[in-house]
Amino acid sequence: MDANRHAALHGLKVVDLTRVLAGPLCTQMLADHGAQVVKVEPPGGDETRQLGPPFDLDGQAAYFSALNRGKRSISLNLSTPGGQEVLHRLLADADVLIENFLPGTMERWGLGYEQALAAAYPRLVYCSVTGFGADGPLGGLPGYDAVLQALCGVMSINGDAATGATRVGIPVVDHLTGYVALSAILMALLARGHSGQGQRVEATLYDTALSLLLPHASNWFASQQSPQLLGSAHPNIAPYDKFRARDGELFIGILNDGQFKRFCTHVGLQYLKEDARFATNTARLAHRDELRAAIELAIAHLDSGPLCDALMRAGVPAGPVLSVPQALAHPHCAHRDMVVRTGRYTGLRAPMRLAGTPGRPQASPPAFAQHRGEVLDELGYAPDESKALQASGAAPASLAG
Repeated sequence: MDANRHAALHGLKVVDLTRVLAGPLCTQMLADHGAQVVKVEPPGGDETRQLGPPFDLDGQAAYFSALNRGKRSISLNLSTPGGQEVLHRLLADADVLIENFLPGTMERWGLGYEQALAAAYPRLVYCSVTGFGADGPLGGLPGYDAVLQALCGVMSINGDAATGATRVGIPVVDHLTGYVALSAILMALLARGHSGQGQRVEATLYDTALSLLLPHASNWFASQQSPQLLGSAHPNIAPYDKFRARDGELFIGILNDGQFKRFCTHVGLQYLKEDARFATNTARLAHRDELRAAIELAIAHLDSGPLCDALMRAGVPAGPVLSVPQALAHPHCAHRDMVVRTGRYTGLRAPMRLAGTPGRPQASPPAFAQHRGEVLDELGYAPDESKALQASGAAPASLAG
């Protein structure tokens, strides 16, 4: 029995030609919400299979395991006629194909959307995930998260005077591009429900990285003043920064005058409420350094956890700066069921929750070509044909050495 039969995407068939992060994250979220995802890997496998240690209990690289649960795996050499024939059989009843090859790769194989697939599979939603798109000054070039952070200004506003421009510590561009691809696919499926026609959709790391420049881009458009490194501070709001308490750091994010007054009352800074230098956000920004010194003096004898809890309950946004293990051990993480455990696998669930059609993470991430036999059998290949595909290298059963 299909445990995800009541999920929002039950019955959706997805052919996943992606590797690394953005594409696999997108298809994992589709799988979590009921889609049937066949992960088609090249003979050398998804590169993230090699990105360890650490490795999980099943010997999978933790990086790969984080992005590929709930999928079935088959390997195809799409440069061969045999591999292409298997792909065409997969596409015969597929709803979505997603790939993240360099632009022109699918066309070189005779598998381009406009070139071949749109006419053959008119209901297919074809999603390409690329670094820069196919054309323009940077068109066709490979894209990597940190390079896009540098090129698109993200690094220039992350860090402080001591560190200089600094990469955001998570692959934020790749991650958000996965959500952009997911959104585009779902919108195209909704449009297909009205028109009956599939379409090509696109997600690029470049567009995604530039879209992250809020409010910095709009600040530049309005002021023509280049955004500067502010550490953990905010260019438009104060106090909105990291501060040190007795036992560690915390973040205080105050957005309006009411919150500021409540904060001052709670930490013994009542006199600041009557000081014209801090009466409005604009004034507080102009006197950011004096405000910071006053706050750190006031909280130097307080512990961060109890202080943040009390501030939040008083309507003042604040949180202790936790490590990754501390964040995952927080009681609210357990309450929200954010950690997925299935068999020997442990990971993080997709963050969206649907009350009427809830998703449910399924099987552990697959071993390389783990489902080769059953997928080929479902596609109508006889045992001798399956062996021939393996012998020719079109559909290998083990990683290419």
